Amino acid sequence: QVQLVESGGGLVQAGGSLRLSCAASGSIFRINDMDWYRQAPGKQRELVATITSGGSTNYVDSVKGRFTISRDNAKNTVYLQMNSLKPEDTAVYYCKVVTGWGIFYWGQGTQVTVSS
Repeated sequence: QVQLVESGGGLVQAGGSLRLSCAASGSIFRINDMDWYRQAPGKQRELVATITSGGSTNYVDSVKGRFTISRDNAKNTVYLQMNSLKPEDTAVYYCKVVTGWGIFYWGQGTQVTVSS
């Protein structure tokens, strides 16, 4: 079993920054992809950013140039640095990790609210 603990959400004004963290613990053999998703009220959950075990990254178009995903493999932790935040970035942000066995786990979610 793998547990994910997220932190770093909060309330920020438009143009501000936040850094989300997601630490994995438990029976971890290997972590492959680590992802950040978000879900705004009334909308479907969407993939925001992905980082592979080799460090390759991918982003949804709406956050390119503003968000940066990174990982610390020694700490089994993934980060999401969010700059130039916009009100439309307001959502609950979830991390997801995919283990070497192909099983995936979700974090509990952290609220990000951007005021205009």
